[in-house]
Amino acid sequence: MANLPEYVGNVHIFLGPYRGNPISLYMRADEKDYRIAPNVYPWNSVIGQGETPNKAAADFEEKWKARGLSPDMYSGPHWEGGIKPEKPAPPKPAAAPKPAASPAVTTAAAPAATSAEAPADAAKSCGESS
Repeated sequence: MANLPEYVGNVHIFLGPYRGNPISLYMRADEKDYRIAPNVYPWNSVIGQGETPNKAAADFEEKWKARGLSPDMYSGPHWEGGIKPEKPAPPKPAAAPKPAASPAVTTAAAPAATSAEAPADAAKSCGESS
């Protein structure tokens, strides 16, 4: 037996040819995912899918915004029942490989230390005391 749809929120279009009462959004749970969609033409083709209700809500919002309505034509979607759209995490940038220490770098540091000692040796040879 199929699961019955559950009311999860609404969208209200108040400008344009399809203005009117709020459009109800319903969620249906399948074995492996959730689907959120309105049951009113012409919006019933927008279906959000995800592993959890929150991921399905985020997918619905993304597809709803892609329909071409400007944000000033509608309000919502407004979610009921504790649903909070869960956006997918942005991909992490690839870690830069650490450069390996080369022998040239270690030998370059050694002369710098001796050059810092050289002025002290020169001062002692000139008769100055420290």
